Amino acid sequence: MGFPGAQLIARLRRRVRRQGNKSTETVYLISSLRLEELNALGWLKLKRGYWVIESRLHHALDVSLDEDRSRVRNPNAALVLGMFRRLVVSVAQAAIAQVQTPKTRWSVRRYQQQFAHRHAGPERLRALAFAKAPRSWRLSK
Repeated sequence: MGFPGAQLIARLRRRVRRQGNKSTETVYLISSLRLEELNALGWLKLKRGYWVIESRLHHALDVSLDEDRSRVRNPNAALVLGMFRRLVVSVAQAAIAQVQTPKTRWSVRRYQQQFAHRHAGPERLRALAFAKAPRSWRLSK
């Protein structure tokens, strides 16, 4: 079938809303696990886990750092820039997790804006990059 190691195939029907319009779409899931190892709830848990990665990492990279519009074509430069972008998102999310409360709505973009505008952003960035014990990326509560 062109999927070496495939043990299970499932069809998932889901209701989606795009631009205010509701519709039903069907997607197919393929797994190398056997039926004894993965039930219907397991499928849904794995599928939702995928969206956690998509919304926490890829969305932050696309929206905050505009990664999709990058025109870097050298493979080594693209790799290094990609690692730095992921590092920025990880640091931002770690800082956000420390100050997030039910009343605050932090995002990577808001963190980036706060970082740039507080206490001379470029100097803070330089201090962060060369500090032995960096504390400058912390946000106030």
